[in-house]
Amino acid sequence: MIRQIVSLSFLMLPEIWASHLHAQTADEIAGRVIGTSASGQMDMPLLKSDLSVDIQGDLATVQVRQVFANPSDAPMSAEYLFPLNQKAAIYAMQMQVGEEMVEAQIQHTAEAEETFKNAEESGKAAALLTQHRPNMFTQNIANLMPGQPITVTLSYVQAVPKIDGAYELVLPLVVGPRYEGSTPGSPSAEEFYGSDDLVIDANVSSGGWQVAKVPDYPPVVGLTIPDEIDMDRVSLDVTLEAAIPVSSLTSPTHDLKTEQAENSIQASFLSGRVIDNRDVILRYELGGEDVTAGVLSHHDARGGFVSLMIEPSNIPDPDQITARELVFVLDTSGSMGGAPLDASKRFMQAALKGLRPEDYFRVIRFSSDASEFSTDAVPATERNTKAGLRFVRNLRASGGTEIDNAIRTAFATRRPDNTLRVVVFLSDGYIGDEATVLRTIRRQIGDARVYAFGVGTAVNRYLLDAMADEGRGYARYVDPTDRADDVAETLARDLISPVLTDISIDWGELQVTDVVPQRVPDLFDGGSVRVLARYNGGGPANVQINGLVQGRKAAMPLSLKLPAESDSEDDQSEGASIPLTWARSRIADLERAIAVQAGDKDTLKTQIADLGMRFNLQTRYTSFVAVSKTIVNESGLPAQKTAVPLPQVAGVSAAAYPKTGFSGSSTPEPQTLFGILTLLALATLRLTGLRRKPA
Repeated sequence: MIRQIVSLSFLMLPEIWASHLHAQTADEIAGRVIGTSASGQMDMPLLKSDLSVDIQGDLATVQVRQVFANPSDAPMSAEYLFPLNQKAAIYAMQMQVGEEMVEAQIQHTAEAEETFKNAEESGKAAALLTQHRPNMFTQNIANLMPGQPITVTLSYVQAVPKIDGAYELVLPLVVGPRYEGSTPGSPSAEEFYGSDDLVIDANVSSGGWQVAKVPDYPPVVGLTIPDEIDMDRVSLDVTLEAAIPVSSLTSPTHDLKTEQAENSIQASFLSGRVIDNRDVILRYELGGEDVTAGVLSHHDARGGFVSLMIEPSNIPDPDQITARELVFVLDTSGSMGGAPLDASKRFMQAALKGLRPEDYFRVIRFSSDASEFSTDAVPATERNTKAGLRFVRNLRASGGTEIDNAIRTAFATRRPDNTLRVVVFLSDGYIGDEATVLRTIRRQIGDARVYAFGVGTAVNRYLLDAMADEGRGYARYVDPTDRADDVAETLARDLISPVLTDISIDWGELQVTDVVPQRVPDLFDGGSVRVLARYNGGGPANVQINGLVQGRKAAMPLSLKLPAESDSEDDQSEGASIPLTWARSRIADLERAIAVQAGDKDTLKTQIADLGMRFNLQTRYTSFVAVSKTIVNESGLPAQKTAVPLPQVAGVSAAAYPKTGFSGSSTPEPQTLFGILTLLALATLRLTGLRRKPA
């Protein structure tokens, strides 16, 4: 792999992007990015994306339309690294080349890769979708020809969670950098940076398991390619409808243009198109009476599926809340430099001041290593909180993101008697080995809870949400570039205890299988919990939801009427999304089991692949692949493989990114770069000394 970049230049052409497909000339391309390397100049593929979102109540169907264009005069193969929501059930993909529309087929990943390779070699257009993490994908395009854009459309469904009293849909737009860490067997920094031809093993050994590395990170605007880039890369079209009045639709991340009717809202970006350097967050509220449980069901040839959504009915009195040991774990790695660490400090200031007299606390900082304010929990006295605040104020960002060490430190001490341990993580989650983190939490957590606070504009939500799920807690997110003071203080005040814990479902005489999630999270005020299952039979059924309210048993009976056979009308309703939502949740449980080594890996992988094939879903082990019937590359020239450039994530320091041109890598952070520069300086001095020796 060539890792040597000599220089880069940028040429802007008239910004015209056709909304329909036709043969484009170079003058019609929005922009042209040209990289100059040791092997000569290379053009980079261009991209436009369009998001179409249809929300029905608390279920969303999303279409992501990606248009790739080749601004050069030679065949090109493009690779695009992009995120999707970690809960997305991707059930369809189409590819359009000229007038030809191709419906993608789901295949086992190895078979799909072979199909794609054969198409590429035969000169056909092809698209291959690969999942690396539940929220990280690559789209590969074969034989992207000059003047002939290729459009790929992905379709997925997901349930929209209720968070702090409103429904919140996150549409990720850019993958943040990932720090792989010092995993045994991975190349050293010197090895990685010192060789143009270094071949990195596709897997990293971890405790006898093979953990897939994250894909190579593409060129980044402002770091590895020039600052200029098309600022109008993404459009948004949202339709929100519900059987009850829709009271609002807002976005804390983007300005929206909205049109509202009684039970629906249409929305788009106020500016028409935006750059994809931060996630899009949509929040909305539905009117009507409060409910404590909602039921959706569906029946088709695959059997019956039921979804229970549980919401809290009241909040316990403050004097009933258990004393807590709050363990704050702060990420101070290089990627947290600047606004993210400042937001974390503001959060900590509000959180420590908001502790109750009966509480205890600890503060741990981590980067390449971990250190703490106090080795044992201290009472939340005025003197101790002031000392804790001084410790936080003096924190600086540098180093790698060795979060696993911090987790071990958080659980290493004995908690004070008669307290509930709550571990509060503040991080951007920019690491690549999520499995090790989740495995450590599951092994050490006991009856503690984990609250995860993501600080950033394109946070690794898969990791932080999964950490919160493992700890039966919740995840919240802070945008450090917008009103960070208000948001941080609000989140700090919301370090609340759960309303309902230890939730279980008594299904009575209803025959159910494959209940997901296997570990039902706690229920917090303003939130909701969704439990899905398959069922046999149908008709009336009595179900009871059980749990604990501050240690006291609580129960809520439900009377259900479930369909026993398929209904053609239901196939067109929101109920039709339930099987896909169940299958995606089941896959998530199996992926978690692989991550924490809770079962035979090969058996779990087979189960995931079977679900992907039966429900036509993208997974780690099944992939969508589309191949054109016609040969588009008749030039006889091989297509040049080039990555689609990405913008730098808003609010993220350049220290979080690779410094090696177009190469991808585990993310080196400042101390690694300093070490490399030191070695280079020493080598230069040594060579200089040798040259000065007399002949």
